[in-house]
Amino acid sequence: MNTALKQEIIDQMAKARAHLDYSYNKVLKIPLTDDLDDEQLETLESFSSRFARYSDIIVSKYFRYLIKEKDPAFRGSIIDLFNQAEKFKWIESADVWRRIRELRNVAAHEYEASDYKKLYAELINLVPHLFKVSFDL
Repeated sequence: MNTALKQEIIDQMAKARAHLDYSYNKVLKIPLTDDLDDEQLETLESFSSRFARYSDIIVSKYFRYLIKEKDPAFRGSIIDLFNQAEKFKWIESADVWRRIRELRNVAAHEYEASDYKKLYAELINLVPHLFKVSFDL
């Protein structure tokens, strides 16, 4: 397959990961038990956006590219993609990645104001799974 395309995807991943890492380190300092001010909310919104972007690049570009390398005829769903990624040991758990995808969708849309702290707490807890994806698969 096209190694230039793969390198372009890896470069996008590296940049998006650096941005997510920056936001992740900032949100770790925000107490989700307190009332949050506008600056903290803005930081959390930025974090969730970067979480969504990085997970999208991994799933929609990187994993799809890697699957096509192994099986050019692959036409499976996202769930099939996660199952294959687990089978090839690119990820530890397809179930965790299904949850990452679900939360990415929730974060990208409206959610109840009372649930935002729970959403952000779960996104924060899932970041290490994103960071475990190797760039040299």
